[in-house]
Amino acid sequence: MRKIWPHRPLGLLLPLLLAGGWELAVAFGWSNGRLLPPPSRLLGSLASLAERGDLWDHILATVARVAAGFGLGVLTGTLMGALTGVSPLARRLIDPMLQAVRNVPSIAWVPLFILWFGIFETSKVLLIAIGVFFPIYLSLSDAILGVDRKLVEVGRMFRFGRLRMVRRILLPATLPAYVTSLRAGLGLGWMFVVAAEVMGASEGLGFLLVDGQMTGAPSVILASIVCFAILGKASDSLLALATDPLLRWQDGFKTMT
Repeated sequence: MRKIWPHRPLGLLLPLLLAGGWELAVAFGWSNGRLLPPPSRLLGSLASLAERGDLWDHILATVARVAAGFGLGVLTGTLMGALTGVSPLARRLIDPMLQAVRNVPSIAWVPLFILWFGIFETSKVLLIAIGVFFPIYLSLSDAILGVDRKLVEVGRMFRFGRLRMVRRILLPATLPAYVTSLRAGLGLGWMFVVAAEVMGASEGLGFLLVDGQMTGAPSVILASIVCFAILGKASDSLLALATDPLLRWQDGFKTMT
């Protein structure tokens, strides 16, 4: 756990202070806590959902969708980013269209995906994959184009083929930017899953958010947001831990802090 969150006591300080301050504000009557319930009510809502078993069903459904969409987005984003980064022809043909599509809001895809794929899991996973795809594609393509020309010239001097050039020079040089793009894509995956679960979902934290809105239960809404925050932070920490060995060769400012 120290590797996942090396400064966790300090990182927990601010959330605990804010939660404790709001709990005291409601307890002393400075606020009625109707629209912004105190932490005790949020915990009560989470406990009630957990006792019924609903909370774990919603969490598992959302995690499964994010995992599937993240995997698909990483695969396609990596392939397309590498292709447009290495091949000038592919970059001229494909990149303008992708850059235009990148600016389409996520919610704009919802009615089209419902029309094409229905309200089942396919449409939800594809919407999440779109959110994951673009930061990975853009970062990898730009990172390849930004590789030091001298490194490429050294590879050509040693008569590296294209595959060997990618494996020995381009991949190591772009790895820091690629790892950062993975974390950015994962964060967008958690954001896009809310839009995905609006598409006729019957379970998931996004569905729980909408259900809390429809039933006028702000404690359920905030409990869902807290679950999103915890799951997003946990998954980002695990991804950072998994990719940390790939970047141990770096001798940057991080090693001094």
